[in-house]
Amino acid sequence: MPCLLALDQGTTSSRAVVFDGDGHVRALAQREFTQHFPQPGWVEHDAAEIWSTQVGVAAEALAAAGLSPGELAAVGLTNQRETVVVWDRASGRPIHNALVWQDRRTAARCAALKDAGHEPLVRSRTGLLLDPYFSATKLAWLLDNVPGARADAEAGRLAAGTMDSWLAYKLTGGKVHATDPSNASRTLLFDIHKGCWDDELLELFDVPRALLPEVRGSAEPWGEVANGLPGEGTPIAGVAGDQQAALAGQGATSAGLAKCTFGTGCFLLAHTGSQPQASSHRLLTTVAWLLGPSADSGHASGPTAELEYALEGSVFVGGAAVQWLRDGLGLIERSADIEDLAAQVDDTGGVVFVPTFAGLGAPHWNPDARGTLLGLTRGTTAAHIARATLEGVAHQVTDLIDAMSADAGAPLAELRVDGGAAANNLLMQQVADFSGVPLVRPVVTESTALGAAWLAGRGVGLWTDGGLSAARAVDRRFEPAPPGDTVAAARVAWSRAVERAKGWAGAS
Repeated sequence: MPCLLALDQGTTSSRAVVFDGDGHVRALAQREFTQHFPQPGWVEHDAAEIWSTQVGVAAEALAAAGLSPGELAAVGLTNQRETVVVWDRASGRPIHNALVWQDRRTAARCAALKDAGHEPLVRSRTGLLLDPYFSATKLAWLLDNVPGARADAEAGRLAAGTMDSWLAYKLTGGKVHATDPSNASRTLLFDIHKGCWDDELLELFDVPRALLPEVRGSAEPWGEVANGLPGEGTPIAGVAGDQQAALAGQGATSAGLAKCTFGTGCFLLAHTGSQPQASSHRLLTTVAWLLGPSADSGHASGPTAELEYALEGSVFVGGAAVQWLRDGLGLIERSADIEDLAAQVDDTGGVVFVPTFAGLGAPHWNPDARGTLLGLTRGTTAAHIARATLEGVAHQVTDLIDAMSADAGAPLAELRVDGGAAANNLLMQQVADFSGVPLVRPVVTESTALGAAWLAGRGVGLWTDGGLSAARAVDRRFEPAPPGDTVAAARVAWSRAVERAKGWAGAS
């Protein structure tokens, strides 16, 4: 069975993973890139640096895998989602740093749109809420704040997209400007029912259609890697946003199955089938993927596929809180050290940490919330703060699980977990204990890259179902402890702390 290359463009690093046909990792390479914080609440990336690191790790991984010509069947792309970049079509150069999904500079614009009564329309068309998390207001900000950008956009001289579009454009030597429905559905500009860009939303957010990429299927050939690049001549045949790719990588391809990825943020997705389901608890309705050609792409040679959907809850700061302990406070040397430090104490000593550096996501949706550390005493140690940080992540994920269970009318049977922080046994047990839901961790936790590889393999016809199944073997199952007063008290303290964190950035 030929191998597959997954390019996993994340929030803090670019990764490349080579899988064999059974889903075993043949090689992996990773490079971090610079995080830019021009002002409080602003987060930017250099798209050119992202491209450089991504093509660099692709070359490293392919070299380490020692593939002979013809062994690489397809390339899959997966990416941080709502982050948006605008570039010049003629030169291929970005006009400004990319605005990252964590960026909150358009909070006032979102609030104004909400106050004007536009959120019901937005929610009904897109499944999303009016929040600076999503791409549309970021895109409008770039057009209005980079000199000449709006005029160039309206004249068709600029292109825009999320990171999948940028990488596909660069990988194909500028021949492909496209996105898939999983990424398009995160922009506030895409009608998730019709599967296309929506003219009324484009007008509302003041985004010219000429900027936007063509929408293609998540598992169909988009084009070939250009000559001179790693994997040249190989079809790019699978594309999905990172969380949808992780859902596929976990094998959650039928309704009722759920996963949570513990990365920079934490993202809980539950597959809901071929019909979008609205949430009564402020979760998002989103596209999972389109397993085949899009009817609107103009590239379909046979029957087109149906969109599949998911419910999603997002925690904006998960592993990023651990990185802050490492880089901001210097409490640990490596992110992995937090588990040993936190295990030095049996509890947090009354400390509660709400790690809302970039506002609260679902189910609270409070963009002005900020990080809050409560309950400090003279007896508080670094170990207490480390344990409170892990608990803060676990509480946020439990909020999502509670909302998801309430929408479904029944508790989740189990939750499949992945991502770098899923290796933290203490954190996984905390989530299981707080939520009362068993967690299942696979042997291979590269679920995001695995999902991109699975989509790519499907896109070139290596399989229609199944595929890469060996990589989903279970490593460990975390059973919740019997419910008791300690868990109940911790959840009450968490709720009190969240209320104190809300609205801080907007307080006078």
